[in-house]
Amino acid sequence: MAHRRHLFSLRLGHALREVLAESRYGRSGLVRDLVAGVTVGIIAIPLAMALAIAIGVAPQYGLYSAFIAGFLIPFTGGSRYSVSGPTAAFIVILVPVVQQYGLAGLLIASILAGAMQMLMALMRLGRYIQYIPESVTLGFTAGIAVVIAVLQVKDFMGLEIAAMPHSFAGKVAVLAQALPTFALPSLCVGLATLAVMLAWPRLKTPLPPHLPAVLVGTLLAVALNSRGLDVATISSTFHYSLNGTESAGIPPLLPDFQWPWLRTQPGEVALTFSWPLVQDMLSAAFAIAMLGAIESLLCAVVLDGMTGTKHSANSELMGQGIGNVVAPFFGGITATAAIARSAANVKAGAQSPLAAMVHALVVLVALVSLSGLLSYLPMASMAALLVVVAWNMSEAPKALRLLRNAPLSDVLVFAVCFALTVAVDMVIAITAGVVLASLLFMKNIAEMTRVKEVSDNRKLVDVEIPAGWQVFKINGPLFFAAAELVFSELSLRCREQRGVVLYLDSVPILDAGGLSAMNRFLAECAERNTDVYLADFQFQPLKTLAKAGFNPEARGCQVFPTLSAALAQLVESTRETAQVSRKTHKADEERSRGASHEDLPGCTAV
Repeated sequence: MAHRRHLFSLRLGHALREVLAESRYGRSGLVRDLVAGVTVGIIAIPLAMALAIAIGVAPQYGLYSAFIAGFLIPFTGGSRYSVSGPTAAFIVILVPVVQQYGLAGLLIASILAGAMQMLMALMRLGRYIQYIPESVTLGFTAGIAVVIAVLQVKDFMGLEIAAMPHSFAGKVAVLAQALPTFALPSLCVGLATLAVMLAWPRLKTPLPPHLPAVLVGTLLAVALNSRGLDVATISSTFHYSLNGTESAGIPPLLPDFQWPWLRTQPGEVALTFSWPLVQDMLSAAFAIAMLGAIESLLCAVVLDGMTGTKHSANSELMGQGIGNVVAPFFGGITATAAIARSAANVKAGAQSPLAAMVHALVVLVALVSLSGLLSYLPMASMAALLVVVAWNMSEAPKALRLLRNAPLSDVLVFAVCFALTVAVDMVIAITAGVVLASLLFMKNIAEMTRVKEVSDNRKLVDVEIPAGWQVFKINGPLFFAAAELVFSELSLRCREQRGVVLYLDSVPILDAGGLSAMNRFLAECAERNTDVYLADFQFQPLKTLAKAGFNPEARGCQVFPTLSAALAQLVESTRETAQVSRKTHKADEERSRGASHEDLPGCTAV
């Protein structure tokens, strides 16, 4: 029981405990955390609002997530520098959920995803996320980027579209039909914001480009609106009701506790919590949990590389799960670690998870005290921010290098994940990508397993091999995908042989499929009266044989600890066989001579 409590304490708040236990963390570290937290908090405010809008909910729900989940995750997680909140990666998954079930459905899916992440942490699955191939992650992130960019066209150009279809092809068709309705003022604001976002990094200033870009876009929108040229803003697009009074923009209040299935937006109806509803949400929740786990742990790995630290994968998963379970009860949408914000956190001088917690408090202060100013943010500027976010998350240079330099199998996996993410569904894309990558990986590993005759290799075989015998060396794992081919080849090559020695010191793995194939090979050899010597098993194959109750005598073979022992036995058996053969031959000759004397005329037996 004490061991279990110790494991759980390692998962919960691992990073924060580790930092606070260090004697070197003091006042200077706290000051640097405060500065970094304020910096990242200012960056996160417009991004959280823009991401909520892209998902299809009011911007305040993005802020709720940024300060509730954004505080709980670093407080309970396992990465020192990760900053969590709404991220662009979830847009593709969450948009269909909001379209079908509304805000309530989104919050329920977030809770289920958080519970799955907590279960993954308790099962200590965090380290296995690294086994997802890069071709899969690049494929679906590039696909996500394309979908996000397409979704921003409406607000970026001020198009008049009542509702967007579910399918990607339908979205593109509707956008194409609506192009003649574009609003030049909104397009100018979007282009101005985008231009500042792209040009600002060339100035080499520590101030991130989001802030000056949004400021320029907002000032331009105010100027255009004052001249009667309408530019959609937060206040003109979103409204809330307070004490029966309808107001524009976002509410300057802390969110209240409410059952997630009862929280709705204007025009939506509350859901009835039931098992069928949960079943409907499981597919989306699984995709959210997996994508959140992948993104948060990849973010932690990137930050480890930047800082030379080491994160706790299972503790980070537990923190992500806690944040996503708690936040929806206060209106917070799905959250995970954001690589861009986390990298900005490191560059701003963060020393501990306290910086990310300060970032959450900055978002909270902005919601309560600056909601009036935030209402002036133009929708076109929000869209421009997400266009840049989409480009950054696509990792286009890395994807192009993969397409140019990677093996054909990796290119195929990338193309499948990309196409399925764009055209079908994220859940199917991740599943198909992992399955396809696994199959191709097994094919490549199976092709590495080879059989080579070493009868004439004097470095391995230092004795004269008797006629009718061969020595084979097997290199590579004998698992289900490789063993059948290996033993089929051996069976053909040993068909006319008296015996065969299998040298197995280069076989690191023998699974149930490999054992089954080996047993069939031994049975075939027994039918042909072909002797089989098995030499030099490694530990794992021996463990597999012992667990399966393998009996060499019952299988008609012999097992030796080394190749030398097998060859010595072969030589000894051959010598004994030769001696027996000579004695038998001599006895036959004597009997033959005796019989011939009896047949001679006039001779009697003595």
